[in-house]
Amino acid sequence: MNLKKALKICLGILTLFIAIILAYVGYVYFSYSRIADNLSVETIQKAKVTQVSTNKEYKITTFNIGYGSYTPDYTFFMDGGKQSKAVSKASVVENISGVIDTTKMIDPDFALFQEVDKKATRSRGVDEVTQITQQFNDYSSVFATNYDSAFLMYPILDPIGKSQSGILTLSNSEIEETTRYSLPIETNFNKFFDLDRAFTVSKIPVENGKYLMLYNVHLSAYIKDQKIQKEQVHKLFDHMKNEYKKGNYVVGGGDFNHDLLDSSTETFKNDTKEEYTWLQPFPKKELPKNLHVATLNETETPVPSVRNLDKPYKKGESFVALIDGFIISDNVENIGGKVIDGAFKNSDHNPIQLTFKLNK
Repeated sequence: MNLKKALKICLGILTLFIAIILAYVGYVYFSYSRIADNLSVETIQKAKVTQVSTNKEYKITTFNIGYGSYTPDYTFFMDGGKQSKAVSKASVVENISGVIDTTKMIDPDFALFQEVDKKATRSRGVDEVTQITQQFNDYSSVFATNYDSAFLMYPILDPIGKSQSGILTLSNSEIEETTRYSLPIETNFNKFFDLDRAFTVSKIPVENGKYLMLYNVHLSAYIKDQKIQKEQVHKLFDHMKNEYKKGNYVVGGGDFNHDLLDSSTETFKNDTKEEYTWLQPFPKKELPKNLHVATLNETETPVPSVRNLDKPYKKGESFVALIDGFIISDNVENIGGKVIDGAFKNSDHNPIQLTFKLNK
């Protein structure tokens, strides 16, 4: 083969390679779209109770289930670890079964879940929404998508692939209606990797003619633009404030991706060398005056709600924090709350439990 022919072959291969890259970039770019704001979400109505009561104790949980992929030895590439997908389909099914068992043990009236995959490469195609909801036959359910991505070829050697994921709300009282509200996100290239952030508001009738407004929240983690973070929390705060002004009860739970303690690093004696975008201080002072973060019961040994995924979990060594919890309004009485110590067996998060009453 002469040099001229070899150069033509190399040029042809290079041209084909560039064409494939451009075609893929075009596919990702043109398939991207954000879900509309202020969108009504379908309720699967199975609850037998038609309304909630005042001066009665209710229990609620929030649990980021990490799309069923995170066992204690799992590490994630975006946190400095290695993996991008669940080890196996069986592992995902087992983890979701563990989430279901934990939730049934707590026996909440309302349950909020985040990072629930409907169909995704990263969770080996398991329909986690169906797996969860079919185990709670007396609960109404609402699922809202907050991540619907094209096939992402990243990381190159083990791509995370295509994802449809969201937030799931269960209630053993009927949900009159639910609305999904889009949150601001970065508009640069990072938008292809961040979730289509959103929160849902489920409207549950109360016996006195008012409503329990139940919020399911998952704020951004991997963004560096603190202006976007501030815009997200203030859109949530403003909505909660307006519902309280109407005389309704506000209970909002989820993964806030902010430090809900004065300092998780001091509380859990973390290594101070690292800084994480998902551990900025939660702006408690910017909450409207009739809203506050629900205080959890103090224990001799504090329990974190999340671990970093840079290395396998080791109690006392892993970087941990409290970023999951609840916001409640002044007309909601906090009876008591706690982090359930699941030792991160089925997720990189532990569930949070809160008992509350609606004041007359």
